[in-house]
Amino acid sequence: MGPDRETRERAATGATATTRPRTRLDQPLPPRRRLVPEWDPEAFGRLSERIARFLGTGRFIVWMTVVIILWLVWNIAAPRHLRFDPYPFIFLTLLLSLQASYAAPLILLAQNRQDDRDRVNLEQDRKQNERSIADTEYLTREIAALRMGLGEVATRDWIRSEFQDLIRELEEHRADGADSRVVFPAERPPRRDVDDR
Repeated sequence: MGPDRETRERAATGATATTRPRTRLDQPLPPRRRLVPEWDPEAFGRLSERIARFLGTGRFIVWMTVVIILWLVWNIAAPRHLRFDPYPFIFLTLLLSLQASYAAPLILLAQNRQDDRDRVNLEQDRKQNERSIADTEYLTREIAALRMGLGEVATRDWIRSEFQDLIRELEEHRADGADSRVVFPAERPPRRDVDDR
């Protein structure tokens, strides 16, 4: 009953024996096995920077010089059967060439990473400068608008001077013997304007 039922379900859904089972989208895929080992490029880049930093120090030059001097002294002064690199020092040349062939790409990789960091920092600095310039221009416009607005605002000193002028005019008006009830005398006699028709 079991196999016949599976066969009927496959026939009903149109599935054949060679189709792959459906993967569920709500579950992560199982990790695939790889033949090539994986490495973290960031970890490798950090290691290359540390090596390049060490190769650029005086400590490396001193240690390299000491090793080469010991190598040469040992292969010149030691008994013949204990020498492992006789006079042309071919093995030493090979090791120095190998060290140089690995040092150059590591130094270039470290420089490329530093260039990438500098490029990102330069872009961030440029964006920050643009924001600062925009903020400065906005504040400049706001200050200019405030100055223009304050130019038309009555200040305390201006109001005080206007009051003093009015008091002086009132005192002069009283001294002339005019009607004391009129506070603000008309500047011109009342008459009909030509335009009022």
